[in-house]
Amino acid sequence: MSTTVHDFSAQRLDGTPQDLSAYRGQVLLVVNVASECGFTAQYAGLQKLQETYADRGFQVLGFPCNQFGGQEPGSPEQIASFCSSRFGVDFPLFAKIEVNGGDAHPLYRFLKKAAPGALGTQAIKWNFTKFLVGRDGAVIGRFAPTMRPEDLTGAIETALQAARKG
Repeated sequence: MSTTVHDFSAQRLDGTPQDLSAYRGQVLLVVNVASECGFTAQYAGLQKLQETYADRGFQVLGFPCNQFGGQEPGSPEQIASFCSSRFGVDFPLFAKIEVNGGDAHPLYRFLKKAAPGALGTQAIKWNFTKFLVGRDGAVIGRFAPTMRPEDLTGAIETALQAARKG
């Protein structure tokens, strides 16, 4: 049996463990996020995607990461407060992780291998790299930090439609 996103678990921002198999049957957008990044305004777009597609089986999962320019220095409480008060984020946020290097979270090691970036590189280049995952837990695609959330609607629609037929 091949590995899927559903085979992993992660700690929620509040410290509770979360088995990602709980999201089986949903299309996921997994994003490494940061509060002090030039792309931080994408939180608004991610929240809009969440609101638009949640009732069709779509879920954004945010993974704070401080590996890029120290742009996520806050505590879990600070991150939660910032995301909620500034952007109305209500999609799941997870505990701060590393996405590159020897201490990279196992989920991100899997995502990078399943969907390499430009020129086949596996490394995450910056905050707000996005991975679209099908209802079956397989990685559909990887999108650069510069790709705005609203520009993913076509790919999300396709994933939702394909999942319904399959």
